[in-house]
Amino acid sequence: MNDADDSPAGRTGYVTVAIPGAGRAGEVRVSIRGGNEVFIAYAERPIERGQQVIVVGDRGARCVDVIAG
Repeated sequence: MNDADDSPAGRTGYVTVAIPGAGRAGEVRVSIRGGNEVFIAYAERPIERGQQVIVVGDRGARCVDVIAG
């Protein structure tokens, strides 16, 4: 497995805890490394639970930036 396989950036996932937006965090489940992993997620706009998202940035420490997708 290479470093690109380890990065959540560019992957899709689903919101498991609503993301309020405006700098407040929610939670997403992303398919990565042969399974599903949970990340703390931030978005500029609110995204409801169950919505599909695209990871657009990796903040490290299991935190990502997402957009609705």
